[in-house]
Amino acid sequence: MSIGRPAPELPPLSQDEILRYSRHLIIPEVGVEGQRRLKAARVLMVGAGGLGSPIGLYLAAAGVGRLGIVEFDVVDETNLQRQVLHGTKDVGRKKVESARDRIRDLNPHVEVVAHEAWLTSENALDIIREYDLVVDGTDNFATRYLVNDACVLLGKPNVYGSIYRFEGQSTVFCTAEGPCYRCLYPEPPPPGLVPSCAEGGVLGILPGLVGLVQATETVKLIAGIGEPLVGRLLLVDALSMQFRTVKLRKNPRCPACGTRASSPPAPRTCTRSSSPRTPAAR
Repeated sequence: MSIGRPAPELPPLSQDEILRYSRHLIIPEVGVEGQRRLKAARVLMVGAGGLGSPIGLYLAAAGVGRLGIVEFDVVDETNLQRQVLHGTKDVGRKKVESARDRIRDLNPHVEVVAHEAWLTSENALDIIREYDLVVDGTDNFATRYLVNDACVLLGKPNVYGSIYRFEGQSTVFCTAEGPCYRCLYPEPPPPGLVPSCAEGGVLGILPGLVGLVQATETVKLIAGIGEPLVGRLLLVDALSMQFRTVKLRKNPRCPACGTRASSPPAPRTCTRSSSPRTPAAR
């Protein structure tokens, strides 16, 4: 099932858009209606770093109508090894500004909404409620739990991805039929157990692999095509170039989405610390 507006309310495509998206329009699974769904979609991208770069570029190229970007960082020279949204000329600029300029150049039909802020418990619900789904490209556990809890409370799908050194993973959380992040990891691990990107490193190409999976899952959810990664965790090992999936189940005792839980926890305040067991780099 697709998300967003019903078919009669979908916006029409201009002649310029018909030409631009012609390779989509001839795919039976996408077609004109699927492209109109992409145009009507409102997608929030949390983070404009390693994962956010391919996510933002390919969702814009695909024709997502409104792309929100939550980011408060500035471009650093060490980012350029993997964060392909930004260039050398952007060092020192705000990432939301650099990302907005690059996306507008790629596709002027896309409305870019810049949220120049950290995502916190004070603003998460207000920001996320304005979008159809969230694509999580964050690099720390506090924000991942915050995004998850807000998506559970608002009923928004959460397209998740994470990376570390040569390994990555991706899935779709917070749908009605699938688990959420807390079903997999009920509580954040102790601070400092998992090294951050700056501490542990990451192969610069890896966020491209995982980010493209996230962008693909986002397009599938919007258009209502294929089999999304709901209830399946995709694991990527770039060193052996192996992809495998692990089944995930909804936990009835999950503190956020479980049927036996009293109510979802309030979204946590975001901090910049990283913690264990899941890749933390971006």
